[in-house]
Amino acid sequence: MTSEKRRAPAGAAVLRGDITKAIRRALMQELAAVGYGRLSIEAVARRAGVSKTAIYRRWSSKLELVLETVVAAAGSKLPALDTGTLRGDLALLFQVVAHALSHPLASQIIPDLLAEAARNPTIDQSLQQVLRGKQQEIGGQLIGRAIERGELPAGTDPDAAVDLIVGPLYWRLAIARTPLTDTYLDTLAEAVAAGLGAEPALPRQREAPVSG
Repeated sequence: MTSEKRRAPAGAAVLRGDITKAIRRALMQELAAVGYGRLSIEAVARRAGVSKTAIYRRWSSKLELVLETVVAAAGSKLPALDTGTLRGDLALLFQVVAHALSHPLASQIIPDLLAEAARNPTIDQSLQQVLRGKQQEIGGQLIGRAIERGELPAGTDPDAAVDLIVGPLYWRLAIARTPLTDTYLDTLAEAVAAGLGAEPALPRQREAPVSG
């Protein structure tokens, strides 16, 4: 029995990964600069240094391009949130989220897309889906382990807990546009832990001096 190598169909387009990355990068930059309403495929193509055809080979419309790119960025995996304590997990999560939301592109794109979602059901549905998925991921990791360790009551609502965790960061960065400091994040971690019903952190005990 002879085997033949499969050949790509004649005329089939080979989509280069570097061009796809350049288009996605240009899309985020253009979206941050002009917003969804004024965004055009032509402008994204110019910024990426490609033809409009290169974009339409990959996405059928501006809406599809924006949703796929933004949802992929928003749905990226979180690092393992398991420091051994709720307060440690909160501090790590706050550092990760603060870093992501403080990026100039994110701070401009997120408010614009949320405003657009109020007018566009397709954008609203896609954003809600990815946000719910992220909420369940955080709730399952951080809140679930805190309950297992006995730091939080068994009846703690993961959805309400995640709202309490992420809400202050989003407000401060996207609405109030106030810089975050390490001191503020530490204070916020303590306040959120207390608000969720966690026991107060035990003060560190001084080591007894070594007698000679």
